[in-house]
Amino acid sequence: MIDAVATDSSSNTSNDKPRRARRTRMTGAERRQQLLEIGRTLFATKGFEGTSVEEIAAKAGVSKPVVYEHFGGKEGLYAVVVDREMRRLLDMVTSSLTAGHPRELCEQAAFALLDYIEEYTDGFRILVRDSPIPQSTGSFASLISDIATQVEDILGREFKNRGFDSKLAPLYAQALVGMVALTGQWWLDVRKPKKAEVAAHLVNLAWHGLDGLEPKPRLIGHRKN
Repeated sequence: MIDAVATDSSSNTSNDKPRRARRTRMTGAERRQQLLEIGRTLFATKGFEGTSVEEIAAKAGVSKPVVYEHFGGKEGLYAVVVDREMRRLLDMVTSSLTAGHPRELCEQAAFALLDYIEEYTDGFRILVRDSPIPQSTGSFASLISDIATQVEDILGREFKNRGFDSKLAPLYAQALVGMVALTGQWWLDVRKPKKAEVAAHLVNLAWHGLDGLEPKPRLIGHRKN
């Protein structure tokens, strides 16, 4: 009987010890994604130079070597973040170009960029910064060039149909996409007027030129906001 009591006492003493909170271990893929999301937010708000590996690690609740293990350092993490955002924006633009009428195609391209700015603001802030990494995965200028290449084919067909020199299509594609991109940088902060109105005015200028501007441009496609 005494042994039984002793055993129970020992058991109670063991149960009285404070229990450590169990920490859920992340898989390698989950930790990598977490670091990417933290890095993306910090790079957008503080820039590359203003962000440190120490801060990234602290926000993730890990040690600095974990960041180095996954990305080789801050530069590697930044390069992956930029590459992901570039591919996201390019995919949004190219997948949006579905209309048959050239003017509506211009509308779709403008909406795609403005949609990206609205939905992925942090990503756009990162892209429009000058990359501090030599020979990085890309830059905003190279991304604009990639998008312009998609638009170039559309303009080339339209130029040919109208009897214009189709060799000039690349020039006009760069001009049009650059115009939308720079306007997007401005709209990023002011957010006025509304997105649909910005798209309408961009297409108004692109479609009519300064000489033929409509005083109150309208959208012809199904997108109204």
